Amino acid sequence: MELVIKHFTELTADELFEIYKLRCTVFIVEQTCIYQDVDDFDRIAYHLWLRDEEGIQAYARVLPQGATFPEASLGRVIAVKRRCGLGTRIVDAAIKTARDMFNADILTIEAQVYARSLYEKLGFIQSSEEFVEDGIPHIQMQLEI
Repeated sequence: MELVIKHFTELTADELFEIYKLRCTVFIVEQTCIYQDVDDFDRIAYHLWLRDEEGIQAYARVLPQGATFPEASLGRVIAVKRRCGLGTRIVDAAIKTARDMFNADILTIEAQVYARSLYEKLGFIQSSEEFVEDGIPHIQMQLEI
């Protein structure tokens, strides 16, 4: 499986199409959640994905400090095949990307509550009470890198 890391400005039209198609399928259709997935933060983000012969199998985006939080952040995490380590691999790559590209020492995320254990295994610590965003329970979490 190949890891690809590209800034928005480096993405081809086909790569961007595949990313948006996957995000729409998971976050809007599967989760039955109507919200604006494509946003202006995509333009300043690094986009990461694990790809095999079938296409994107895991995806995440990494945002610089000051975009959504004072700290760098990551989000839009997807693993097409669940419970086989792809989520951990893509989040680990996103952590390294935040450190390497943005010199981040702290990451802040808003995680869907059901995915808390994935982030805890990677060292994230819950930093807020549970809240509902777009109809889905979330928590804020932080990681010192």
